[in-house]
Amino acid sequence: MPPFVSIIIPCYNEEATIRHLLEALLAQTYPHAQMEVIISDGMSTDCTREVIAAFQQEHPKLVLRVIENEARTIPSGLNQAIRHARGEVLVRLDAHSMPIPEYVERCVQALESGKGDNVGGVWEICPGAETWIAESISIAAAHPLGVGDAMYRLKAQAGAVDTVPFGSFRAALIGKIGAFDETLLANEDYEFNTRVRESGGTVWLDPSIRSVYFARATLGQLAKQYWRYGFWKWRMLRRYPHTLRWRQALPPLFVLSLIVFFVLSLWAGLAGVVFFVEIIFYFAALGMVGLKAATDKRKPFLLIGLPLAIAAMHFSWGAGFLWSMASSPFTLHNHG
Repeated sequence: MPPFVSIIIPCYNEEATIRHLLEALLAQTYPHAQMEVIISDGMSTDCTREVIAAFQQEHPKLVLRVIENEARTIPSGLNQAIRHARGEVLVRLDAHSMPIPEYVERCVQALESGKGDNVGGVWEICPGAETWIAESISIAAAHPLGVGDAMYRLKAQAGAVDTVPFGSFRAALIGKIGAFDETLLANEDYEFNTRVRESGGTVWLDPSIRSVYFARATLGQLAKQYWRYGFWKWRMLRRYPHTLRWRQALPPLFVLSLIVFFVLSLWAGLAGVVFFVEIIFYFAALGMVGLKAATDKRKPFLLIGLPLAIAAMHFSWGAGFLWSMASSPFTLHNHG
């Protein structure tokens, strides 16, 4: 008998994508009798609950429960779902995702073969809407200049990594290292995986475990998302400063350099020259990336859309990180 699996999903106002996720879970090759789905809903104000209820009526054989997440944050939603879960294995998914049919089966296989304590896979990032800017954002979210060396967004090989999106693990792991940190409103997965690694465990990336992830649809949504990532990354790094990676340090350093040279330019003309040279070189590099993508994919709009999306990611992430530093104590300490 395969282990019982609880699929835990934090959710808030996801009427556009929740049906895709539920249909993908219905299509899982893993035995439905050994599987339950727990959606922790942060009091959605759109039609998310109605979409879920309609799906439940159509497919009563799939065990699906909705619980209230009154705190309305992702880590609180995950922890609520964990407390209600009956499974020996927990598979964490997102309401923006659509796993392949073998997703749960392959997660369980990887865990049972002892490859890792938290096992995850790779994203195929798709546009969040049928617009040229949404498609540009989806390409930027998987581009090395946009995400650095985040292997789960790039062409990955199987192996131990710092973090994985979503992740699957035995329920006993929570008893060992604790649940998701509810003081972090983003970066909760990275922080969780840091504790996995610091407890002597392994975070394992298996490229055969794949899911579609729907990127943000507009530059405004993208900027808000990456501001939040940057802001909460600093809060996490105060506990685990040794986990900082070069790809995470570059955006705040870049934004800080622009701020410094701009301020100095008010008194020193040379600083103004450096400021403009830095801006010109940056956008020239983005322009080359956009030109290559537009040529390779034969989509002219990427000449403008890709640089805009990558710049939104860099500036928002860097500014959010710097604002978090400025608005919180500078003391570094470990998470007790």
